[in-house]
Amino acid sequence: MTTQQHMGRNSLLKRLTAQIGGDGEMAKKILIQRGHMREDGTLTAEGTARDNMTAEERAKDRSSKSSGKPVKAYKYNPAKNTASLRKR
Repeated sequence: MTTQQHMGRNSLLKRLTAQIGGDGEMAKKILIQRGHMREDGTLTAEGTARDNMTAEERAKDRSSKSSGKPVKAYKYNPAKNTASLRKR
């Protein structure tokens, strides 16, 4: 998977670009729509916070926000870029 190359911090735009087939302009448009990037291509405060996270941290954060459960309650699946609740 191409996006496996961009798992670390400071790779938000590179990873999204790889995920959508290499179209950097489309990736920028998506980040602008999400409020993570300004029209001039610089990251917003929210975008900088997301960019400072790894792919794993972003996946766990997404799941945590939607469920209300703590980030620590999730495990990461890098093949699917998803986080699921840990089994007890």
